[in-house]
Amino acid sequence: MPAGTHHPATAVPPPQRRSATQEAPWVRVTLIAVALLFLTLFLFVPLVSVFVEALKKGVEVYLAAITEPDALSAIQLTLTAAAIALPMNLVFGVAAAWCIAKFDFRGKNLLLTLIDLPFSVSPVIAGLIYVLLFGLQGWWGEWLRDHDVKIIFAVPGIVLATIFVTFPFIARELIPLMQSQGQEQEEAARVLGASGWQIFWRVTLPNIKWALLYGVILCNARAMGEFGAVSVVSGHIRGQTNTMPLHIEILYNEYQFAAAFAVASLLAGLALVTLVLKLLVEQRVKREKQLAGELE
Repeated sequence: MPAGTHHPATAVPPPQRRSATQEAPWVRVTLIAVALLFLTLFLFVPLVSVFVEALKKGVEVYLAAITEPDALSAIQLTLTAAAIALPMNLVFGVAAAWCIAKFDFRGKNLLLTLIDLPFSVSPVIAGLIYVLLFGLQGWWGEWLRDHDVKIIFAVPGIVLATIFVTFPFIARELIPLMQSQGQEQEEAARVLGASGWQIFWRVTLPNIKWALLYGVILCNARAMGEFGAVSVVSGHIRGQTNTMPLHIEILYNEYQFAAAFAVASLLAGLALVTLVLKLLVEQRVKREKQLAGELE
């Protein structure tokens, strides 16, 4: 090699960048194992045990427990309360989300705070508030008694308590979505001469339909499973003001374990149906987002 020449510098490969979510295999395996163990111990095993205990004494005992008059009354009242609370929360949730996401006004932050109130207040306290307002010794108790109107220890009180604990769900699902979508489409429709109702039905509603359905599913599940607030305002009158969770508690306290687990299995079945519907909605939303990304 001639004098004065140098060896060419050896090319050094650039350091490989490590993904923020890339971990060693043993870390991933450990985390997955811990998660599965936790779900098995605290979710799957208790859920399976409910159905096992419900059918422990045979199908005849199971059917007798869920078809006796008090159980049927509890099932009917639970479905009735959910059927009344759901559409009312639907109207309120859409209206509140539309106002908060599309307009600026005084009291906007206060409205957001009030929507979150049931998340921060114990359901038992919510029930006590209704007793304070509508109970015999409450603010309006004498007037209600004089006009023969029963709210506490009656179906109206149960419905009011159910509405209170469930009204944030739909609004809270819609508000972030509607804020992220902005107002461009609604403004374009208004420029083209569309009325307010036409904008809502043809522009806003199609854009929020899956989030709305998701919120409805969560709201319905919470309504059927509510215990604390309903327990305070119901009076625990068998065959009249007991919902399914209250009926389960009474049966269990009376050592009627087979009947208690039978009714509990119905409630668990409704929860599983809700979970399946929730999963289907999530998958549909994911497919629509993927399709929209491919079209872009």
